[in-house]
Amino acid sequence: MNLGQLTMFGKVFSRQSSSNCKVGFIGLGNMGSYMAVNLLKSGHQISVLDKDQERVKNLKNLAANKDIQVVKSVKDFGNVADLKVIITMLPSSPQVIDVYKNESLLKNTNKKTIFIDCTTGDPLISKEIGREANKCGHIYVDAPVSGGVNAARDGLLTFMVGGEKDDVEKASVYLQKMGKNIFHCGPVGTGLAAKICNNMLLAISMIGVAEAMNLGAKLGLEPSVLNKVINSSSGRCWSSDTYNPVPGVMNGVPSSRDYEGGFGVDLMAKDLGLSQISSINQGTKIPLGSAAHQIYRMLCDQGYSKKDFSVIYKFLSEIK
Repeated sequence: MNLGQLTMFGKVFSRQSSSNCKVGFIGLGNMGSYMAVNLLKSGHQISVLDKDQERVKNLKNLAANKDIQVVKSVKDFGNVADLKVIITMLPSSPQVIDVYKNESLLKNTNKKTIFIDCTTGDPLISKEIGREANKCGHIYVDAPVSGGVNAARDGLLTFMVGGEKDDVEKASVYLQKMGKNIFHCGPVGTGLAAKICNNMLLAISMIGVAEAMNLGAKLGLEPSVLNKVINSSSGRCWSSDTYNPVPGVMNGVPSSRDYEGGFGVDLMAKDLGLSQISSINQGTKIPLGSAAHQIYRMLCDQGYSKKDFSVIYKFLSEIK
């Protein structure tokens, strides 16, 4: 795939050009900061908001002092000239409710603003926000991401998008500056549904890889050798070939930097909680998803909440 193309709706199409209007960005965590930087690199001016000023400073460092407008509150976005789109990348649904409803983001911006919520949260909340956005004359899509911090940095994220087809196409003009794959999953809320299912599978596979690698080590296998075997055999998965949880097996992944700077255990536990709630609402059994939820909640209780979720290997390897 060349740099002028990306995948959308399962097909490859030419990247669309967009005027370099200002983009609002709320939420500058490990992934959000890189997403904002990639918007800057594509020529957009950005106006950012995060309650943690250290994150704002970190963004400025990552952006090599490019011009970044920092707003002090949600209502200040209404005073930003040429603001056509606002992207939110928040921890979970409670923060989405705070920003969009309690702090009245939808009412504090000009009509026909494109709102792109990349938060992983409850699909029912997303549907509610979508209805409110439409009443206010805005466009709204849910567009949670997959790929991890490295993909966010390199502009290779996958976006799972829920919304009307025309709205998704308008949002994709900006999403394509931050990712490689854009999948229209259906109406508002279905992007989150896809993300919840994907992350549940990711958690299960990471636990499986960690268990296999730990058992192999106890049996005398070198981790790098076992990993090569797995990645050439039927056990291969993203958790083994791209994000291996064993320190020293792969460079540039959290396991090789003491599980720092990745997707936190607390966030994985949150996502698994969402899958648990959805399964109850739908009357669907998820025995492995439920077990994974309990394991990651236990890791939080053991003090690993801010470590990358691949730290499950360290936890297992240290059990006596």
